[in-house]
Amino acid sequence: MSIANQQEWLSSPLGDYLQAQEQSIFDEAVGDVFGFNAIQVGMLQMDLLRNSRIPFSIRANLNPGQIPGQLLCDSVQLPLLSNSIDLLLLPHGLDFSTNPQQTLREAERVLVAEGHIMITGFNPVSSWGLKHMLGKNGNYPWNSSFLSLLRVKDWLALLGFEMVTSQMTCYSPPLSKAAWLQRFQFMDKVGGRWWPMMGGVYFIVAKKKVVGMRLIRPNWNKAKFKPSLVATPSQKGDCQKTGEGQD
Repeated sequence: MSIANQQEWLSSPLGDYLQAQEQSIFDEAVGDVFGFNAIQVGMLQMDLLRNSRIPFSIRANLNPGQIPGQLLCDSVQLPLLSNSIDLLLLPHGLDFSTNPQQTLREAERVLVAEGHIMITGFNPVSSWGLKHMLGKNGNYPWNSSFLSLLRVKDWLALLGFEMVTSQMTCYSPPLSKAAWLQRFQFMDKVGGRWWPMMGGVYFIVAKKKVVGMRLIRPNWNKAKFKPSLVATPSQKGDCQKTGEGQD
């Protein structure tokens, strides 16, 4: 899925509205997760890890024409060591992935046991989904997949993730004028009560569970950060080999 005009759309009134809503929801959620290493994959226009208590963070870009980060990669093949990340953010990472299931497999691979993944995606069962269905013009973000919340939850469950929480945001209709968005702002205050499953964007927090594993937590006061999170080509090959046949 193309994100060629992402920056232009995010600078529009509707894009500003989406960023404000998502920034707020991530700000509240990331502060509850602890560990050593966190990564935000895509949507670097927003600093979604700014409230995180995790000391080491990586910003990964998915498109060379967008805001630069420390990494440039594809979400279906992350250049990271297995079991190295405590918190992984995928803001609309599945919506624009060429293979969303593989993107989730990669997330599962790089996360440590009990590591958390946070995902936002466009909800097809909403006014945003209706615009996507009726007005496919090839422009961002209406050219994305608009995967359903239930489908994403099923994929996560198959990979062994445990749901922590899910919620909706962006209840206002996707209007292009700032004045009209302001008029419908009340919908964000009452949407969770009146039509809880019809927000334009869903938000998921899930935890990686490893069956039969006894988790030994580190001594946070004495533990030291070990560098080399980014996999070397040989290590990456080993990771891919060990991941074969897990489907």
